[in-house]
Amino acid sequence: MKKTNCEMVLKMAFVLIAFLTSFSCSSSSLEEKALASQEGKTLVSPKYNRNTPLRNPLSGWVMYAGRTAMPSFWDQEYYVPDLGKKVKAIDYAAAGYIRTSWSSLNPSDGVYAWRDPSSQIGQLIQGALDRGLPIALRIVIDGRDQGLNTPQFVFDAGAQYYLENSNFPTRRTPYPQDPVFRQYYTKFIEALAEDFNDPDKTSFIDAYGFGKWGEAHNVIYEDPNTSTGANTEVLKEEVLDWVTDLYTRTFTQVPLVINYHRLIGHPASWGNANPNSDRLLVKAINKGYSLRQDAFGMTEYYQGWEKQFAKTWNYKRPILMEGGWITSGTHRYWIDPSGNYREGHPEDVRQGEFDAAKEAHVNMMDFRAGDTDSWFEKTFNLVQSFISEGGYRLYPDQIYLPATLEKGQQTTISHRWRNMGWGYFPNNIPQWNYKYKVAFALLNEQGQPQQVFIDEEAEPSNWLKDQASVHELNATVDLPAGTYSWAVAIIDSSKENQPGIELAVNGEVTDSGWLKLLELTIN
Repeated sequence: MKKTNCEMVLKMAFVLIAFLTSFSCSSSSLEEKALASQEGKTLVSPKYNRNTPLRNPLSGWVMYAGRTAMPSFWDQEYYVPDLGKKVKAIDYAAAGYIRTSWSSLNPSDGVYAWRDPSSQIGQLIQGALDRGLPIALRIVIDGRDQGLNTPQFVFDAGAQYYLENSNFPTRRTPYPQDPVFRQYYTKFIEALAEDFNDPDKTSFIDAYGFGKWGEAHNVIYEDPNTSTGANTEVLKEEVLDWVTDLYTRTFTQVPLVINYHRLIGHPASWGNANPNSDRLLVKAINKGYSLRQDAFGMTEYYQGWEKQFAKTWNYKRPILMEGGWITSGTHRYWIDPSGNYREGHPEDVRQGEFDAAKEAHVNMMDFRAGDTDSWFEKTFNLVQSFISEGGYRLYPDQIYLPATLEKGQQTTISHRWRNMGWGYFPNNIPQWNYKYKVAFALLNEQGQPQQVFIDEEAEPSNWLKDQASVHELNATVDLPAGTYSWAVAIIDSSKENQPGIELAVNGEVTDSGWLKLLELTIN
């Protein structure tokens, strides 16, 4: 009996070894096949660039501007001891974030300040765009802390509201289920989308906006002094459905984000996760929303629920972060329960934010207005680390190409790609709808594409850190005899196949964004 058991154990061991061996071979079979087919081809190995900031969509640092800032804000400089000189924050940023009020953008019915080139907010927005920086917006309507964030004409028209403190009669907060409020808010968002549903102008829209500071918590639906709370769950779901439908209908080309808050849409700000929070957020995500959180580094607030939610959606939806503590005098960050932040040492908070961002695999981090100086003056190493490691940084590390061909000859291009960032390239979000694609081109002497080959099977949203992705593309060259240059890019198929993503490479790149690879002679 003992002998039989031993024989069975040995047989099972051999089966397991055979299975693991076959799995190992199959996982690399595509790469082996591609490499085996490269006889007569030239291997091109572009060099990775790890340090240059890339201004790519939904990746990198976000520069925050206060709602009263002037266009010169975008030229703000900070001294960097590590470099021994001043630098402009905008040179390290991929987007400019403006958190402002509905009333500042729409002071009277039918009047939109961003369309007035003499208005402060219009100049601020145009100042970013003139510097090549796309903007991001959050529109705040709650007035309890900041004053009249919803325009007075909305209340004059009969919108119902809550007044928390009668000593401040302008601090009105409209009830988001009120029909008059919705009428004017819909008109406003439709006008905003007319001008900003444009990915060349707009990085993303922070598209919920209710609650204190627009952060999706402490949302008021009824007077808390008289409400029993019986209607809360129905009201907050109906409001979330309404506002997410409004934004997804109007902003079809620009990414939308929502705070993944454990009390999403709830009248409270603190406490255990509401049982409906996960379900409500998933409803928004299924409509096309991506994710954002405003409490990174605030360890009593950004806890296990938030971490698990982020983990669930990693590589399915991009995550954008904002630090929770304001270290420039507003918050007592040293009371954080982690015990990691020393009073007078904002660099401790910056490290905590960075660590939490890395754990969540975020695509974007914040240069918070008022706190940006500490990033550059005290923790510039973290600024550079996020540029090198965070978000996505895509490049082809191996490409096999022919150096000579006959006119009309078919060839196979083998190409291997790497993403050196901990985030991912969110080509899968509905607003992009897989519009970014790998393409190879044959350029003339002036660097202009004469023939373009698009690899429909190489999907960059699947390229994750530490996982090389190998692809093969069959291409038939149909050009007159002569000398051309092979080039590669990630093109935007919605913009006539023009290069749309900056690659993290050192090499010769044309003005239009094609990376030159190898000379080709067509006989």
